[in-house]
Amino acid sequence: MRHGKKVNHLGRTSAHRQALLSNMASSLILKKRITTTVSKAKELRKYVEPLITKAKTDSTHSRRVVFSYLQNKESVSTLFGEVAGRTSERKGGYTRIIKLSDPRLGDAADMCLMELVDFNDLYKKDGSAKKAKTRRGRKGKKEEGAEGEVTNVEATEATPKKAAKKPAKKKE
Repeated sequence: MRHGKKVNHLGRTSAHRQALLSNMASSLILKKRITTTVSKAKELRKYVEPLITKAKTDSTHSRRVVFSYLQNKESVSTLFGEVAGRTSERKGGYTRIIKLSDPRLGDAADMCLMELVDFNDLYKKDGSAKKAKTRRGRKGKKEEGAEGEVTNVEATEATPKKAAKKPAKKKE
């Protein structure tokens, strides 16, 4: 029985598992998004999130501790520079796991996309606020076909008429 054993061994020895997680963490930090299996991604989340938290304090000690886990100078410098700068305000939850619909062809393993949260611009609130509102009414199409001066006059005349009709309905 495996009571109290919460580590997924991933079918590997301890040294092989540590090398796998170190390489995947380096790839995630450098590329910001990787495709892997769901079970590896869940283990990688436990491995990489404490490293990102450690990278918030830029000291020699924390750099050496992170380097002992990653064993890659490029990924350490990227982690302490670019990644730590973007995640400085976030208190946790630096990674996102998005499950993909199609399983892997060879062994039908569930696949997922693992990414760093602050590097995906699709989910940011600021990006959606920048979009201009589009009007999709029939009146807009008719006004665009006419001359610019005529549409401005029609638009200004249309709004006071609507405002005048509303108080009249309330009196009735």
